[in-house]
Amino acid sequence: MTTRFYEHPVFLEHTTPAGHPERADRLRALEVALQHPNFARLDRKQAPQSNEDAVLLAHPEEHLFAVMRQIPEEEGEIHQLEADTYAGPKSLQAALTGVGGAIAAVDDVFSGAADNVFVASRPPGHHAEKTKAMGFCFFNNVAIAARHAQKTYGVERVAIVDWDVHHGNGTQDIFWDDPSVLFCSTHQIPLYPGSGAKDETGTHGNIVNAPLSPNTGSEHFREAFKSRVLSALQNFRPDFLLVSAGFDAHHRDPLAQINLVGEDFDWATGRLLEIADQSASNRVVSLLEGGYDLEGLAESAGLHILRMMKG
Repeated sequence: MTTRFYEHPVFLEHTTPAGHPERADRLRALEVALQHPNFARLDRKQAPQSNEDAVLLAHPEEHLFAVMRQIPEEEGEIHQLEADTYAGPKSLQAALTGVGGAIAAVDDVFSGAADNVFVASRPPGHHAEKTKAMGFCFFNNVAIAARHAQKTYGVERVAIVDWDVHHGNGTQDIFWDDPSVLFCSTHQIPLYPGSGAKDETGTHGNIVNAPLSPNTGSEHFREAFKSRVLSALQNFRPDFLLVSAGFDAHHRDPLAQINLVGEDFDWATGRLLEIADQSASNRVVSLLEGGYDLEGLAESAGLHILRMMKG
């Protein structure tokens, strides 16, 4: 099983204000975890920067231009795009490199260069709606990856699984009326961004939300994952599987109240790999979303990647 890992120094140069939870130290913590001998055969590559047109796979031109207009030019300057979303001079380059990594990952699994791929990028993407940057996110990387798979490889059934503790409202918005994409999400309710109720099912029933109550843990997560997410995937039989891999449902995370442990992400990864083996020729691409406790992120993402390497 060949697992590729995309990274790039520019992801560390996306600047947010002091004290902001979405900070470069997140990737530094993951880098420390990856120094363990278990990751010696991980195929590590630098993510390529996409061109601006790639953003248009999931967003209209006006959204791209709106983000570009808000990127500051002077070193050290930070602009506020909306309530909690900020940009520095290198943030557009970082965001486009995140898009480029997602697209390259899709190319890798369809060319056979890798069985599965993890992209460790920032800013994250799953809160970015068609026409709105929000929730630390500029462009919806996982949606762009799905559209690239459809456009370039003729994929008929794409599944996106999002286990970030915050609902992937942007991904839901983009695919609400598209029966070719199944979007499944586990997340805490009530919590930002306020969407993700069970009755939000999309125009064609292609949206599957599995909300979790605050202060629940492994048992409730695994039951929701099995009964709603895995059953939907088995019925859908995707040709390709994408993961919005946020690790902020870990019990140490400061922004939510779900009490998962690293082994829960290992377990969920294994179940998704089984689905991919059944219908998707093992093609899995996973993109980093949230996770704001450095220890919890490093542990959980490390176990997720290690499970991908084992297959």
